[in-house]
Amino acid sequence: MAKVINLYIFNKFFRSGQVSGIILLFCVAISLFIANSDLKETFEAFLETKLGFGTVNYSILAWINDVLMAIFFLLVGLEIKRELIEGELSTVKSASLPVIAAMGGMLFPALIYFLFNTGKETGAGWGIPMATDIAFALAIISLLGKSVPVSLKIFLAALAIVDDLGAILVIAIFYTNQIHFEYLAYAGGILALLILFNYMGVKNLFFYLIPGIFLWYFIHHSGIHATIAGVLLALTIPTNDTAVESPLERLEGILTTPVSYLIMPIFALANTNITFQKEMLKGLISPLGLGIIFGLFAGKTIGVTLFSWLAVKLKFADLPTGAGWKHILGLGMLAGIGFTMSIFISLLSFVDPLHIAEAKFAILTASVFSGIVGFVFLKSLNSDDNLVGENVPV
Repeated sequence: MAKVINLYIFNKFFRSGQVSGIILLFCVAISLFIANSDLKETFEAFLETKLGFGTVNYSILAWINDVLMAIFFLLVGLEIKRELIEGELSTVKSASLPVIAAMGGMLFPALIYFLFNTGKETGAGWGIPMATDIAFALAIISLLGKSVPVSLKIFLAALAIVDDLGAILVIAIFYTNQIHFEYLAYAGGILALLILFNYMGVKNLFFYLIPGIFLWYFIHHSGIHATIAGVLLALTIPTNDTAVESPLERLEGILTTPVSYLIMPIFALANTNITFQKEMLKGLISPLGLGIIFGLFAGKTIGVTLFSWLAVKLKFADLPTGAGWKHILGLGMLAGIGFTMSIFISLLSFVDPLHIAEAKFAILTASVFSGIVGFVFLKSLNSDDNLVGENVPV
């Protein structure tokens, strides 16, 4: 029964990924249109409008990137914890392949970017090509229908979740400027309280969400990016591996729809606004552009495929049921779709507006290329020719 509930949650998450991917594409198109029209300055002025009171008085853009994205990270954290407790990452054998593949898919892109940009002013952007966009990747693979085994779709979802966890850690460790330890201490106290509630078996979500607001406030003022508060909060919310709906599953069900259909599209609308200039085409062949493009497409493809091969050959894991190595290669290509998280990290990496614009354009180019090539490659496969011996579900 627990597995039935877990499958239902995955299917709901997967369907939301399909539809939200289409909505994201629509919002990207609108954002690009606005940025290259007479509405550009009006839209930018709107995003800079201040809302709030006292010390909580931020621009609309800051509310989107610091508050709404914290809710997005809360959902990602809930998905990670659920997968660890009762899902595709709940056993060493099942977790090994997506975890190891995700490690390769983070290491190689960062290394490729570093090789292109070492010693240059754009060197700080090495984290940009590390992350896979869950919504877009699931939307593309869903269009393949029965051309690929269902297990491959589950593997991609698990890999993207692990990938997001890695990106979250990178943001927390490497993209934090100045630490204010007094606020960090306050946040630690709130976190300890949340852990105590979990230990005591408190299941009322308000006992977690209300302190979670204070946790966000203190982390925001500590110098660590406030979105980390969403993940920390998620890890304290109780769950179980039984058929009884847990507080975590209940909150995940509440958040999936608004995050997929509202928060991520709003983020894309506010942050994709690239004003195309002739210089940006040159930017694609600059160290910054090449590092991102080769990092996302080549780095993800090589990293995911190579580390998956090593995991299977060393008997740490098995390939997904019905999948062959060509499927893994194609999935590595789709993992190069790094839109949402990559843009988010680029905003943290650079101050120069030109670098940010060039990074966004390179991310957009690499993601579109990865999505098209990965889709065409996987669509062309004859699954009967690519099966591998005896495979066990991931």
